[in-house]
Amino acid sequence: MTAEPTVHLSLAAGLPRRGLPQRTSFARWVAAAVAAARRRRATELSIRLVGVDEGRLLNVQYRGRDYATNVLSFPADLPPGLRLPLIGDLVICAPVVAREAAEQGKTARDHYAHLTVHGVLHLLGYDHEADADAERMEALETRVLAGLGVADPYRD
Repeated sequence: MTAEPTVHLSLAAGLPRRGLPQRTSFARWVAAAVAAARRRRATELSIRLVGVDEGRLLNVQYRGRDYATNVLSFPADLPPGLRLPLIGDLVICAPVVAREAAEQGKTARDHYAHLTVHGVLHLLGYDHEADADAERMEALETRVLAGLGVADPYRD
């Protein structure tokens, strides 16, 4: 049995941390996504929890969309041939997560887990632009989340 790759996580908040998941939860969710993607080397990323204003500003600046979204993924743009553990950054908008969780009838914690796994998979190169890619990514997310005790987020 091979050891799981080391995950280095930096967690920052641009809003009060009260009621938000702890760093240990985020680290567990990140590690599960990294392991499921079969990444065998050390992995480093940062997660920033933000409010609506910062989330909207970042979404406008980087995606041209004038609203706060639940998670933004910023893959590391490393020069060719440079092999660092850095995979990128995630920005998670806490008020959007809370609102969506309530609308979808799930716990905020489960929604954070889903969005963290989803974002990490984006940082590792997964996407959902084509139907086949979306099916592959969603199946992997569902498997990771099941291992974490989180229900299938794509189930109707």
